[in-house]
Amino acid sequence: MTVTWSATDGGLDLSTLRDAYASGDLDPERLVEALYARIAQGRDPNVWIHLLPKDAVLARARALGTYAKDPRLPLWGIPFAIKDNIDLAGVPTTAGCPDFAYVPEESAPAVERLLAAGALCLGKTNMDQFATGLVGTRSPYGACHNVFDPAYVSGGSSSGSGVAVAAGHVTFALGTDTAGSGRVPAGLNNVVGLKPTRALISTEGVVPACRSLDCVSVFALRCDDAAAVREIMHDDGVPSLAVAAAPPRFRFGTPRAAQLEFFGDAEAERCYAQALATLRELGGTPVELDWAPFAEIGGLLYGGPWLAERVLAVGDFIRQHPNACLPTTRGIIMAGERFSAADTFRASYELEHLRARVESSWNEIEVMVLPTAPTIYKIEDDERDPRMYNDRLGIYTRFVNFLGYPALAVPAGFKPGGLPFGVTLVMPCGKDRELDAFGLGFQERLDLGAGRSRLRRSRPEASATPSAGPTPTVRLAVVGAHLRGLPLNHQLVDAGASFVKQTRTAPAYKLFVLAGTKPLKPGLLRVSSGGAAIEIELWDVPVSAFGAFVGGIAAPLGIGTLTCEDGESVKGFVCESYALEAAEDITALGGFRAYLAKSK
Repeated sequence: MTVTWSATDGGLDLSTLRDAYASGDLDPERLVEALYARIAQGRDPNVWIHLLPKDAVLARARALGTYAKDPRLPLWGIPFAIKDNIDLAGVPTTAGCPDFAYVPEESAPAVERLLAAGALCLGKTNMDQFATGLVGTRSPYGACHNVFDPAYVSGGSSSGSGVAVAAGHVTFALGTDTAGSGRVPAGLNNVVGLKPTRALISTEGVVPACRSLDCVSVFALRCDDAAAVREIMHDDGVPSLAVAAAPPRFRFGTPRAAQLEFFGDAEAERCYAQALATLRELGGTPVELDWAPFAEIGGLLYGGPWLAERVLAVGDFIRQHPNACLPTTRGIIMAGERFSAADTFRASYELEHLRARVESSWNEIEVMVLPTAPTIYKIEDDERDPRMYNDRLGIYTRFVNFLGYPALAVPAGFKPGGLPFGVTLVMPCGKDRELDAFGLGFQERLDLGAGRSRLRRSRPEASATPSAGPTPTVRLAVVGAHLRGLPLNHQLVDAGASFVKQTRTAPAYKLFVLAGTKPLKPGLLRVSSGGAAIEIELWDVPVSAFGAFVGGIAAPLGIGTLTCEDGESVKGFVCESYALEAAEDITALGGFRAYLAKSK
């Protein structure tokens, strides 16, 4: 079936755009117009530090000419963004500090390769100042906001790049990664974040944070998209754009259960357990590892002399312009002045000792699987304590750069409140392409979409053309397989529905598991006595799509009227009573998610 690309629901993944270009259904100029309208109507004004003039991008789009599948132009007409510590010729590089800005004459080699491959750069994105932070709030250009709930942090330091992809502004974006900056924003915004083997991609033209650890990273909608971008930037100039399949049997490492830390976030812990279950379904066998040496390695980054590298990078500027830098950023960087040469050697010896301990882990496993971030915090939390919450976000990411490993952050589910959760896959140095295969297999198995949209039928945050008024909708309560992160949720997303909130029914319902249904589904029944409040989600479904959605619901389920705990009456899934005679009563669990968690 041919999927027609439109400004309101056209996907931005590579495959969708290439198909639309090849069919003549889309051209780069039309895409640029749609994206600039989408950005203008977006909810977060702090994503971009320097959005290029639309006319300049349109001119480059026109210069691409007529589409022809050319192996020399694998990114023909593909829009992307650049973190503002990476050089783009003729455009200021600020590193998140206006007084530091300079205008480079040449683009970074990584950027130049992407432009030569036909990609369209829309501009430079926001970031934690001097790439010092994992929250996305440490910027004089304003804090970036999580795309699912603006009260929460976006993650950083590549905050604008992660959000630009998640919000549907671009197909991919470049970030940098020193302590997890290319992975944490991906995990917190439901996109892919790829950190290649250290030194695989040139960091020339990048404002350094810790030069010995820095990597150029990629945010994308799909693992294979991120891999394609990495291959094009690769110094050897020989891209391998195909992703192989992961092995049918493999061993994956996880921290020992007693060593896992989620800082009280039980839903993140549940999502992690579900991700591990998915890997077992894909043929994986879990192997518990001693997390202690990995944690010790990570602790060296801000607790050891590698801070002195940050002083070497921008310390002179900060000394000469003490008021140009945010106080938190200045305090972290200049703390590196306290370390001596002896401290540096001592820490280097410690790192090598720890490296020898962890390298033996690869004799037991093929891939390591970690939470990308243990939890997520509100922006107001970070404002209250800008050190503690930031540090917590990096407990599973910081060790990677010391060891040079490639790492791939992949969407892994949603919490009941609507915030995403992600896992990161890690492999030994040089195993980047093998890592791509594991990531893609995991992503396709879960089929969660990317960012706030579903791949190939993504819904941008706003229409590219003004609408005549609000779209009429029907409020619908879902109780089972249509819940976020479960197998049939895509039917709601495909219908253009918008998530409203998680709530419960009035205490007048019973919930049953319908045996033999695939995927497994529950049945909800209103009763006159003995009922309970059942967990539901409310979605607003466009009236234009509601009839077709209802028409696809098979008996014994149907749509009736439900009463929420606050007294609101909405349409919702109900079940015919005959189907419940032999069904298991799970009312006491309070919801379908609780039943699934109990059944694992």
